Amino acid sequence: MNIDLATTYLGLELKNPLLVSACPLSERLETLQQLEQTGAAAIVMYSLFEEQIEHETAEFHRVYERGADSFAEALTYFPDLEDYRLGPEDYVQHVAKAKRALSIPLIASLNGVSPGGWIRYAKMLQDAGADALELNVYYIAADMNLSGPEVEQKYIDLVHAVKQAVSIPLAVKIGPFFSSPAHMARRLVEAGADGLVLFNRFLQPDFDLEELQVKPHLELSTSAELLLPLRWIAILYGRLSVSLALTGGIHRPADLVKAILAGANVGMVASVLYRQGIAAIGMLLDGLQNWLAEHGYASVQEARGVLSQANCPDPAAFERGNYMRALTSFTGRAI
Repeated sequence: MNIDLATTYLGLELKNPLLVSACPLSERLETLQQLEQTGAAAIVMYSLFEEQIEHETAEFHRVYERGADSFAEALTYFPDLEDYRLGPEDYVQHVAKAKRALSIPLIASLNGVSPGGWIRYAKMLQDAGADALELNVYYIAADMNLSGPEVEQKYIDLVHAVKQAVSIPLAVKIGPFFSSPAHMARRLVEAGADGLVLFNRFLQPDFDLEELQVKPHLELSTSAELLLPLRWIAILYGRLSVSLALTGGIHRPADLVKAILAGANVGMVASVLYRQGIAAIGMLLDGLQNWLAEHGYASVQEARGVLSQANCPDPAAFERGNYMRALTSFTGRAI
């Protein structure tokens, strides 16, 4: 049986629903080409951070204001330029080179929380040939004087500002920590988002007990993390005119199948590529194709959303019923 794996994401026609998410693998042209050859349908470039843009601006002013005491303390906020692999201008050039080297869509990634230099660089990345932009909003609301609605408005304002600056599609990558994720998703779409990427992994810092310092800590995802985005993809499918991407937790073919059944246009991977190598892309796609064939589906589009809330006989009971079933079926016995 010939299975059609084609799908669309952000209006882009893709040969299959497997994308590489923003990660350091996209720093080298040779690796990008390997990812394409192995079967990736599109690639999200590693992120350009707001702090890099701010640092570039600070460095520019430092040249002209060297010796100004009022500026000296502000400079200590920024990491050394060497801490970043590529500066903003280099990032734009890298996107341009990558676009020329690849035949699959390339999505640039911007990571920040305020408009600032985003407008300028969003336009530059569009001019460099990026097929779309992914706005990776990473904001920890640690200010006790900042209300929930004020935090949400930061997201909305940023999405609106970037969308107004470019004509290419805009995806927004967010975390799950909103009091009403579905309502927030709708507001983001109304602000101009063409796609939603669920969910950003807010990495938690650790404590160094010997140095008594806070240190960065990164854990690769596991299949267990699939359940949270899977739930919200299933809820949002069919209720918003927007592309949906599931990221975080796709490590096995079954994980990719579940993402499609929930209603995702695409699944994004990174951790599995670090654990199993780039060849994992082929393993996931082969598994998806085999599952669809075994279960009588002729295409990804035919299977998409089959297990979404929209296709549940009683949508109002979708969440409550699953919650009750999970609790009542648990016996507590060791396996």
